[in-house]
Amino acid sequence: MNYTLSQLRIFLKITQTGSITKAAEELHLTQPAVSIQLKNFQDQFDIPLTEIVGRKIYVTDFGKEIATAAEQIIQQVNAINFKTMEYKGQLTGKLKLSVVSTGKYVMPFFLADFMNANEGVELFMDVTNKSRVVESLERNEVDFSLVSILPEALNVEKIELLQNKLHLIGNAEQKFARKPYGKELFRDLPLIYRETGSGTRQTMEKFLAQHNIAAVKKMELTSNEAVKQAVMAGLGFSIMPLIGIKNELQDGDLQIVPVKGLPIKTTWSLIWLKGKRHSPVAAAFLSFIRKERHRIVQERFNWYENYV
Repeated sequence: MNYTLSQLRIFLKITQTGSITKAAEELHLTQPAVSIQLKNFQDQFDIPLTEIVGRKIYVTDFGKEIATAAEQIIQQVNAINFKTMEYKGQLTGKLKLSVVSTGKYVMPFFLADFMNANEGVELFMDVTNKSRVVESLERNEVDFSLVSILPEALNVEKIELLQNKLHLIGNAEQKFARKPYGKELFRDLPLIYRETGSGTRQTMEKFLAQHNIAAVKKMELTSNEAVKQAVMAGLGFSIMPLIGIKNELQDGDLQIVPVKGLPIKTTWSLIWLKGKRHSPVAAAFLSFIRKERHRIVQERFNWYENYV
């Protein structure tokens, strides 16, 4: 047999996700590349590792045993790598984060320099909605979480990273005046909502309720990316974070509709459980953020100040 570590990692990820597509996404590979590596790995065994029923992939009992062995091999290889780096005096270990979905436009810029300077650090970042982010933090499954609305039920500490601005967004087809409209504008606009549990939806609904706005709910979608595409297609309007629509605004595919009381302003904050004992990696990252956050904002988000 002549299988590779890459094949072991790919097969293990397929067994964990139950999907070639999801495995490809998490490994940052194309789906055909994952399928080819799975076939090459399977060709080295006389017994099937997986089977396809309908359109779903299932791992056989033999495949599950191979996956368990693969996980142990990968853990041992990681341990060897960590030990080697420790011997060289390099920082090693895992950094675990949970990030609200729109935070994917924010967090990578605060991670890049730290990860590049510490090759022995392995990053795990779960991008999901606010409810699941808070749940993972509450269960102490992560070192830090990135949110734009602080959880009320948890006792946390925080570092503020960047202001979050939410505007009313429409596509480029309809013309709007530059002078801010009154809130009665919402009565005539079909609104696209995020799903229940989303911080963006929570902020949007709070704004509508505070101003007694009876908005027309057109549809509900489960990601900011889906909302953005629906708005560009002309299916409705939405209150969206500015951070995720930079390219669409600059390309003229979306426009900010000026409304009195908008934008809504919150703050992107890195939070952790109060009293948490940080690992050396987490402590080093926290120190890095405290020292470098203002520089990162200035260098990476200077465009942000062009919008009120």
